Amino acid sequence: QVQLEESGGGLVQPGGSLRLSCQASGRTDSVYSMGWFRQAPGKEREFVASMSGFATGTYYADSVKGRFTISRDNAKNTVDLQMNALKPDDTGLYFCVALRRFRPVEAIRSNPNWWGRGTQVTVSS
Repeated sequence: QVQLEESGGGLVQPGGSLRLSCQASGRTDSVYSMGWFRQAPGKEREFVASMSGFATGTYYADSVKGRFTISRDNAKNTVDLQMNALKPDDTGLYFCVALRRFRPVEAIRSNPNWWGRGTQVTVSS
């Protein structure tokens, strides 16, 4: 099993920045891709960004392109999400996700194997 723990959420004003971090533990040798989803109040969870183990498969949702940047440290089993120019629509619970090795890399955008518990991001003045 793989455990994922997020940190770094909080309250920020529109236009501000936040950096989320996720630490993977357990059977981390099973993990290939890592990424982030989010869920706004009253809405379904949606894919935000992901990166494969060697950064060959990096994806972003159209709504965050140019504002969010995902990065990984394979040695530390971490994935970060730098969020800039935040908007009220970015408010939500942000989940770290991971995909099992040998699955198609794009599968993380719809059906990751593991989920963290989430960290709250609120963008409000």
